[in-house]
Amino acid sequence: MDKSRDLRPPTPSGANATTDAELVASARAGTASAFEAIMRRNNRLLFRTARGVVPDDAEAQDVVQETYLRAFTSLDSFRGEAALSTWLARIAINAALTAQRKKRRLVQMEARGEEEDFPGDSLQENMMSFRAADDESPEAMAERGQVRELLQLAVEKLPPIYRCVFILRAVEDMSVEETAYCLGVSDDVVKTRFLRARMMLRESLAKEVRPYLQSTFSFAGARCDAVVNHVFAALGERGLVRSL
Repeated sequence: MDKSRDLRPPTPSGANATTDAELVASARAGTASAFEAIMRRNNRLLFRTARGVVPDDAEAQDVVQETYLRAFTSLDSFRGEAALSTWLARIAINAALTAQRKKRRLVQMEARGEEEDFPGDSLQENMMSFRAADDESPEAMAERGQVRELLQLAVEKLPPIYRCVFILRAVEDMSVEETAYCLGVSDDVVKTRFLRARMMLRESLAKEVRPYLQSTFSFAGARCDAVVNHVFAALGERGLVRSL
């Protein structure tokens, strides 16, 4: 991770800052309900954050547990400069990287020339949303689930340096600034990595769906029979074909 820049954490909103401060104060006092509230509010975020670095769900769960232990034993270091969830996500990334080093796994989280490669503010970041509509039919929900599963498999194949950014930005909907704070890099590096992650996903998904292309826009069964019968009837009326 890039330690060469003095990166300021994004300022949390007033409501969240107050809630975070109250929870942390209660946790510092040893209130069990405060610890539980913090964990239940952040479990999914931290699991997804860890999953951006580690290769499977079991290891991600271990990282989440380690993250809370690190955070809860150093609550005095939380100053409220960033949202509590963002602060925890940053700890989770460091815990995940530490876990991988202990397993002698090399996880590349830096790349040269990333800021220089960024094409500028003209890039439009198109977020991938999979929120279901309230009136969505069961068939549409099933199809959405299949797409979600296909996308998850493609995301898992991304290198951690890009998978982590994609999960924070597209899945958890973190801002560029929040993601930069979690990873300890600049805003431009986050934009560059997110762009590359989306490009890799497009290529990967194109390969994944290729075997299914022949079955798309199928025209068989009743619709096929209807066309044949209709044309035969019209030809018969014109005396162009004898009755079968």
